[in-house]
Amino acid sequence: MANDGDTDALYHDSEKATLHRSLNRVRDAVLWKLDGLDEEQARRPMTPSGTSLLGLVKHLASVEYGWFVESFGREVEPLWFDPYTDEDMSPGPDETTEQIIAFYGRARTAADQVITDLPLDATGQPPWRKHSVSLRWVLVHMITETARHAGHMDIARELIDGAAGDHRPSGV
Repeated sequence: MANDGDTDALYHDSEKATLHRSLNRVRDAVLWKLDGLDEEQARRPMTPSGTSLLGLVKHLASVEYGWFVESFGREVEPLWFDPYTDEDMSPGPDETTEQIIAFYGRARTAADQVITDLPLDATGQPPWRKHSVSLRWVLVHMITETARHAGHMDIARELIDGAAGDHRPSGV
């Protein structure tokens, strides 16, 4: 993938590189939403349903493993929670911000390996669905999913300390 500073590549790269860059942009926004928060702030429920910043990161890690890794027959690390329930939406009492960020990093690395190894038209079979999916579809789905949750995180973070936006401000 080309460097984001390379404007020509940014706007004229291959379909796969463009999709991957878009996914990485929203992934990075998700992580930025945790910058500078303490444990209490990161895990604080911000909605009546219990949504927290840390819970959303745990969920996104879980779905990256499911859609990219498990669906394409790669090995998923042993999970300590049931990803098919709401357990992936909230941090457990013994899970720290550092642990969940590391989990998200491992999920991203495993997903990135699938993206690198396979063509966009490769198909995988999610065990929880009747139909196969292409890598292209999964990339678009995960860009949408991650951006949706990054938006949730943006609102939650603004309620915590006023920080808002989809990327770190220049000079910060």
